[in-house]
Amino acid sequence: MRITRIEAWPVAMKLAVPYAIAYETVETATNVFLRIETNVGVTGFGCAAPDLPVTGETPEDVLEAIRTIGEETLKGTDPLRTIKLIEMLRPHLAAKRSTLACIDMALHDILGKSAGMPLWKLLGGFRRSFPTSITIGILPLEETVARACEYVGRGFRSLKIKGGVSVDEDAERVLKVREAVGPKIELRFDANQGYTVEGSLRFVESARKAKLELIEQPTPKGEPDLLGHVTSRVALPIMADESLRTLRDAFRLARRDLVDMVNVKLMKVGGIGEALLINAVARAARLEVMVGCLDESALGIAAGLHFALARPNVAYCDLDGHLDLVDDPADGAVILKDGVLYPTDKPGLGFDL
Repeated sequence: MRITRIEAWPVAMKLAVPYAIAYETVETATNVFLRIETNVGVTGFGCAAPDLPVTGETPEDVLEAIRTIGEETLKGTDPLRTIKLIEMLRPHLAAKRSTLACIDMALHDILGKSAGMPLWKLLGGFRRSFPTSITIGILPLEETVARACEYVGRGFRSLKIKGGVSVDEDAERVLKVREAVGPKIELRFDANQGYTVEGSLRFVESARKAKLELIEQPTPKGEPDLLGHVTSRVALPIMADESLRTLRDAFRLARRDLVDMVNVKLMKVGGIGEALLINAVARAARLEVMVGCLDESALGIAAGLHFALARPNVAYCDLDGHLDLVDDPADGAVILKDGVLYPTDKPGLGFDL
């Protein structure tokens, strides 16, 4: 088998419900879709969700990298030698994580289709479905509570509430949401780097009665020691997100016991292959893993889901980035029922564009 053609194109999608986090407001998302064709009729698909603050790329950067480095490296090669090809690309795409993830995704899609198996089974097949949380951006108190009740009414049993701007307002919001949704709904909180250590400790104390499940990235990503200061002083599990981009980041966080959990996003770490390595480090260090996402097409969500389904130590799933995208070309790549995600169970990623 040989790669004969590579095609990439951008798709700009509006969000049906724009949202705010600690450092930006998001109204649209541009994903770059990838098609890799082979000489035996098997075609693999991938997508990149570049986010300049997170992945360090723009859509234009992704397109340029695929049309130059991607084509030059991949054309004429055997796509089933996935690790070899990714290692050939890695030195050139080290700073372009979603580009690498996009190519990695398409190669894994070809691998699964060639084997005639859904990728989650090929990677290990640990579970068949996964409940996902759904995110509530930074909103006024009453809107936050109303949104939480709406999502619970739609069958979601896990809510992630964004904050990081005001400790007092954040604590009030999570407490009121807990009152509204009752004790059985899982509540997670994501500060998106918005707090100091002191602010993090004050939030944990003020929000104690909300019985939060975890707090995600309360302090700035460039100072991992601050995460360690919070982790060592609170009973609530602390998760690294923006502080984890590479395998070496995972090793450093684990070696120094700076966090209790890590959020692995394919777009952030560079694809399924790298996610598997980071997951192995986390498992060795007994860190729980969440599989998260950016504002991604359902195709990207499918890749994250297949990874999550394959590994037993993945404890949490936060794969909701596709739900508010308008006119997603890959709508249907995953199946959502009452807050639970299922793969299509077709070979590979389970969806053809």
